[in-house]
Amino acid sequence: MKAAQRLLEYAAGSGVSACFANPGTSEMHLVAALDSAPAIRAILCLFEGVATGAADGFGRMARQPALTLLHLGPGLANGIANLHNAYRARTPILSLIGEHATYHRANNPPLASDIAALARPVSAWLKTAETPADLIVLAAEGLEAARRNGPAALILPADVAWSDAEPRAAGPPPTAAPGDQWEQSVDAVAKTLGPDAALLLGGRILTPRASAAAQRIAEKTGAKVLVETFPARIARGGDSAPLKRLPYLTEMAVGLLADVKSLVLAGAADPVAFFALPGRATRLSPENVRTIEYVRAGSNPEAALEALAEAVGAKDDCGRADSPAALPNTDTAIDPYGFAQVIAATLPEHAIVSDESNTLGLYAFDAAAGAPAHDWLTLTGGAIGQGLPLATGAAVACPDRRVLALEADGSALYTIQSLWTQAREGLNVTNVILNNGAYAILRLEMMRVGITEQTQTAANLFDLRRPSIDFTALAAGFGVPATRVSTLHELAQALRRSFATPGPALIEVVFA
Repeated sequence: MKAAQRLLEYAAGSGVSACFANPGTSEMHLVAALDSAPAIRAILCLFEGVATGAADGFGRMARQPALTLLHLGPGLANGIANLHNAYRARTPILSLIGEHATYHRANNPPLASDIAALARPVSAWLKTAETPADLIVLAAEGLEAARRNGPAALILPADVAWSDAEPRAAGPPPTAAPGDQWEQSVDAVAKTLGPDAALLLGGRILTPRASAAAQRIAEKTGAKVLVETFPARIARGGDSAPLKRLPYLTEMAVGLLADVKSLVLAGAADPVAFFALPGRATRLSPENVRTIEYVRAGSNPEAALEALAEAVGAKDDCGRADSPAALPNTDTAIDPYGFAQVIAATLPEHAIVSDESNTLGLYAFDAAAGAPAHDWLTLTGGAIGQGLPLATGAAVACPDRRVLALEADGSALYTIQSLWTQAREGLNVTNVILNNGAYAILRLEMMRVGITEQTQTAANLFDLRRPSIDFTALAAGFGVPATRVSTLHELAQALRRSFATPGPALIEVVFA
């Protein structure tokens, strides 16, 4: 039996059930070995950024690692942007990255590169299997690290994969994520909570119980409760508390936190601006704020928040604050506010939303607080091109749930190949493309850096027309049925039709 077979059989026995792959010559023995591990679903992706983004979506929803199978350094490089997002989300992923045979690397073949240097910034764990004997032990370490801290990378030379040598056995396969990491005692944190305090929530997942506990704390103590700007996964709608996110815009976030004396972090990192801007703050909390890390960034804060709610005497649920969403006047053209209302009013129960809607989807998150229970996934690392792959992986993890991808037109084009994988695998994804024919966020950012007069060159660089992009034609080419809508009524009809029809669909939304 080849070492590659041993590796994949071990991964399957450790709970791995999906491999998002774009392999090449150096990975052929791993490809052949997948038949020896039928529990692992091998899914072809046409671009490595789709594979890594899909593994992220799978991991966020399944809360178990998926594999990616990538071809050498250039293949990894093609997937780095979405590994960056996964790293920020601390998603469990084990990337198997093929490498030239150990005895061939010194020849400097054309595809040779420093794979470890490429992988290091987006990996919580990184090793190279230099001998077959170490392969299973390293796989065990990598899977455990992925479950604990996020993306792991195992570089696998071709001759190690094809070796007949027997790898050393590893310990029992890890099957569960580690416990949450509390950094402060409950009583100490409880004493800091009051009207001049804020509780900032984050972590791999914000469950309904976590949100409910946080809202009870806010009602009892008067403290502000906010969710980090781009949470990895948050339960919304239904009976979940309608928590607000910390605003993306620096000036809005700074204003919201201006009167805060104590900032308690529960699974979130200390908040900073996305970018440094002339004359504006880079840290979002006040200069003299007392920052308390209650739950380590990336940990699940549910148990810690429930303990904190009990410590402050907040034992009764506050109840749902948002009424069910209602359809707006549906005969009108589509604007961002009406779009958000239609999404909230039509969203099916237990849907999964992959949100990379950017400027046009600004109101969707808050509007959906009145929708049926669902999960919301966001762009954790800011590297665009995540939304469609993330939705693809989430649909693999949760085949009985409808996935809704809210995708800005410019971002969609980074990983539009996701549609082909959705069609091939018959995934239940509704892809909604928000088409305004521009990188509108860059127009805003230009003003925020102090450039008030847009030059002709800037206008050209931010424009996605000349020629206009036909997303319905692109979808048809990838095997996904598509429609274009320009009124709220048409949008609501198209959404309901897609939600009721198995398989993927694309809806191109033309804004007024």
